[in-house]
Amino acid sequence: CAAPEGVTLQILGSGGPIADDARASSAYLVWLDGKSRVMVDVGGGAFLRFGEARAKFEDLDHIAISHFHTDHSADFVTLLKTGNFTERTRPLGVRGPAGGGPFPSLTDFLTSNVGKDGAYQYLSGYIDGTGGLVRLETVELYPSGDVVQAVRFMTDSDITITATGVPHGIVPAIAYRVRVGEKEIVFASDQNGNDERFIDFAKDVDVLVMHLVAPEGIQGSFRALHAPPGRIGEIASAAGAGKLVLSHLTRWSLPDLEENIAAVRRHYAGYIVLAEDLLCVLP
Repeated sequence: CAAPEGVTLQILGSGGPIADDARASSAYLVWLDGKSRVMVDVGGGAFLRFGEARAKFEDLDHIAISHFHTDHSADFVTLLKTGNFTERTRPLGVRGPAGGGPFPSLTDFLTSNVGKDGAYQYLSGYIDGTGGLVRLETVELYPSGDVVQAVRFMTDSDITITATGVPHGIVPAIAYRVRVGEKEIVFASDQNGNDERFIDFAKDVDVLVMHLVAPEGIQGSFRALHAPPGRIGEIASAAGAGKLVLSHLTRWSLPDLEENIAAVRRHYAGYIVLAEDLLCVLP
């Protein structure tokens, strides 16, 4: 995906939380002019795929975590460890949700992992930039869809990341819209699709990444967490997405994959990409 010019989305992990499909858990990279600039989610297996993609820790401007289920965040600290072995000195931006219920805030997540009394306290230099480690510039985001927050990076290029809360049961979850140059990609995160405001958030995006976790007709607590295929198609169509990437595939969506994609297509007539680990998508 490291094309010398332009923007490319790379899917590092296209799977879910169960180790039964040879897929890494959720993780995505946005490449610009041959450099891995933005990473969204760092689920289990992302560390391996990051290396296979030949991405570089020192090129990252920003890591955005959608929520603190393990299949979206578990390899974050492992990825930080690789930063020990680079010559990077500039800070690394990290964004994630504020906490709620049994789920930590971004600050608590980092403190419990790499704080001075954390599980991996030998990496505590990431908190304050000491010990030869780069400082993490962290901001917690509101998990409510009532608020849209923007983060702007002014480096050698202009990268803007906009964030909004999305409904994912009791889990504080954030969707991200990444603008690099003239291209925009929306990462919908895990969500049940019930908040109509997300459609406005994703309006006219070049690429919309949504998670095809469950089959059509899901009910109960599973429906409170995840949008069924038909709803995914409705959202993509209403948003006017140029391309729709179906990712986060699981044992519930893979067996009847053709039927699930057909349910999406009943509502969305645009270009559909079925995610695979390390697949590259041009916006």
